[in-house]
Amino acid sequence: MGFVIGNTPMTSLVPTGLVGTVAHTVSGFAVVFLWWFCLSCFDSRFRLKGGVLGVGLFWAAIAALDRGLLGDAFADKGLSRLLVPLGFAIVGHLVWRLLEGREGDLIQQRHDARIMVAVLLGGMLLIDLAADALFGFAWRPIAFAMTQNAMILAFGLWLARRILMVDPAMLTFGVAQAAPMPAGAAPKPGHRPNTELHGRLSVLMETERVFLDPELTFAGFVARMGAPERAVRTLVNHELGHDHFRTFLNHYRVAEARRLLGERDRADKLIAVALDSGFASLASFNRAFRAIEGCTPSEYRAAVRQGQMNPPSQDKQSFEERKTGF
Repeated sequence: MGFVIGNTPMTSLVPTGLVGTVAHTVSGFAVVFLWWFCLSCFDSRFRLKGGVLGVGLFWAAIAALDRGLLGDAFADKGLSRLLVPLGFAIVGHLVWRLLEGREGDLIQQRHDARIMVAVLLGGMLLIDLAADALFGFAWRPIAFAMTQNAMILAFGLWLARRILMVDPAMLTFGVAQAAPMPAGAAPKPGHRPNTELHGRLSVLMETERVFLDPELTFAGFVARMGAPERAVRTLVNHELGHDHFRTFLNHYRVAEARRLLGERDRADKLIAVALDSGFASLASFNRAFRAIEGCTPSEYRAAVRQGQMNPPSQDKQSFEERKTGF
């Protein structure tokens, strides 16, 4: 709403005083807010840190200086021009993240919304940035600005309906409900477990150990399952509690890594353990291991060798036993 008010070209419609000042200020942070918001909605692993946090804070600092929030020395000096190339990079990153994670997204509603958000939001932001780059920040003809405001409002209403009204796990497309299911948890009401699919999944993961293939994609996994994509998506999400195919594979891969790290007479380097467990790189191995185990692979191996942690049993669990531990 702050962006819409700040983007209104007719001065008679722009509020004055505190409301107008707040709206003008908020409009400068709209791109960063939408970027962070969408990343958090569509990726349960998203954490506000690293490059994403740094770029956002840099944007906020430039916008604050340009709007005089930190004094008049830099106010209205054209610093906002620096935000145009940065804005294109942010939009590109957002669209890439939305589309890159779509195939393995196991939450059907979120999976279906990715393209819509990429096209609508990405398109609106690109048009706004392109207009700023080509015509300058002062160029705001009434027809363009009002059309832009209408599109923003329509997108906001659609997003509210899609996210805020969907269920108690608002702002996450149900990810808050997609946490690993406790032992004995029942499927969702009205859903009947498919024992045939369970059996096929057990063969693939326990016998064929397809998770050891670092190039395995959800499409390839569905083909191996020999079942409709939606059925496989429902099985892994609703019955096993994983919100993304990547996290589903990582639980098996980390379990294999624990087994390898727990062998006291094994002195392989961590990169060898990572590759033998199905990870494509040491960095992805470290991230997944820490997310699941709460410690690094090195710390885990050291704890096992010092007797502070029992190595995993060498006996394989059945699929039915393992799935409840996810």
